[in-house]
Amino acid sequence: MSTYTEDSRKVTTRRLTEMKARGEKISMLTAYDYTMATLIDQAGMDVILVGDSASNVMAGNITTLPITLDQMIYHGRSVARAVKRALVIVDMPFGTCSGNPIKSLEAAIRIMQETGAEALKIEGGKEIKDDIKKIIDAGIPVMGHLGLMPQSINKFGTYTVRAKEDAEKEKLLEDAHLLQELGCFGIVLEKIPAKLAQQVAEELTIPIIGIGAGSGVDGQVLVMHDMLGINKNFSPRFLRRYADLNSIITNAVQNYISDVKSRDFPNASEQY
Repeated sequence: MSTYTEDSRKVTTRRLTEMKARGEKISMLTAYDYTMATLIDQAGMDVILVGDSASNVMAGNITTLPITLDQMIYHGRSVARAVKRALVIVDMPFGTCSGNPIKSLEAAIRIMQETGAEALKIEGGKEIKDDIKKIIDAGIPVMGHLGLMPQSINKFGTYTVRAKEDAEKEKLLEDAHLLQELGCFGIVLEKIPAKLAQQVAEELTIPIIGIGAGSGVDGQVLVMHDMLGINKNFSPRFLRRYADLNSIITNAVQNYISDVKSRDFPNASEQY
C-alpha cells in the first residue's frame, strides 16, 4: 500500500528544506517530455529533474556529453509546461558551467527564461565555485551534484563507485560543505558509499538526494526509463524496477501489427 499523502501545494526549494527538517523523504524522478511529466506530476512526485540523461535515453548517445544547451531547453520547456506541483530542475549540460562565470550565468539565464523551470542542477565542486556563486547571486536556485559525475566520465574513465579512497572522500566532504556555503539548496550524491552519503546528509542542513548512495540521505532520484523498465540494458545494484514497460509496450505493438496484418483492425465499430 502506498504511504503517499495527497498534498497539492506547490513544491519549492524552501519546502524541500522543511521536508528534511521534519524527516520526510523527498521523491525525485527524471522526465523529458510533456506527457510523461504530466503523469509523474499527477502521481505526486516532489521533484522532477530534466536530466542530461536525455542524451542517453532520448537521443541514444553513449554519454551525456553530446546534449546541447538548446536541446536541454527544449526538454525543460516541455516538462515545465506539464507540471503543476513538483519542483522542476534542469541540468546544465556539459560545457556550460566550466570556469567562466559570465558565460555560465548567460547559459543559466537562458535555461530559466526559456523553460519556465524553477532551478538548475550543476555537476562539480570547488573547481567551479565561482560559476555557481555567480548563478546563485543572480537569484537562480542551484542544486549541486557530487560523487560520480557523468559529465566527467572521460576524466575518470569508469562509472565505478566514487569516493572510496580517503583523499576523494575528504574532497567530497569539503565540496559538499562548500556548495552549502555558496547557497546551493540541495545536493545530489551519485554512486558513493552509503556511510559517506549519510555523513554528508547529517552534517549539512540542505537536502541530500541520493542515486546509488544508500538510504541514509534525505531523498532518492532515479531515471524514469530505468525505474519503469523501459530500458533493460542498465541494471546497477541501486536500481529497483517498478514496472516492465519494455515487455508491455513490445507486446502491445506486436498485437497491433498482427491485427493490421490480419485485417482485424479496424473492425466495423472502429470505422466512420
